[in-house]
Amino acid sequence: MSTDRTGELDETRRRIDHWRETRSHRNGPMPAALWAAAVRAAHEHGLYATARRLHVDDGALRRHVAAANEVGRSAAHPTFIEVATGPAFGSTRAAACVVEIDATSGTRRLHLQGLAPADVLTLARMAWSAAE
Repeated sequence: MSTDRTGELDETRRRIDHWRETRSHRNGPMPAALWAAAVRAAHEHGLYATARRLHVDDGALRRHVAAANEVGRSAAHPTFIEVATGPAFGSTRAAACVVEIDATSGTRRLHLQGLAPADVLTLARMAWSAAE
């Protein structure tokens, strides 16, 4: 562990300790900014070592890490896909359509205009495989 990284962990520990000393309700939830700092530390130093060092529940930290990872995964998928059309797409074109795909990772919506039906089907299959 480098000194800079240890310093960040110590700073997070100081911030959490300060929050504990100054909070208005003993059983109130820890602020999101402190959990975010703890999650960053867990990615760097490991979950159990971070929980021990910050004096936070390892199960709670695990849940926050999992939630942050889930947000990162969903942000990695495009939410809008634009397809440029041109003469190479053939003469039989669909006027406009919206293809909506519900998957375990969320809903994907494709707005398509001026594509041949076969191209719409191909794009829908590609979006479905990306959504899973």
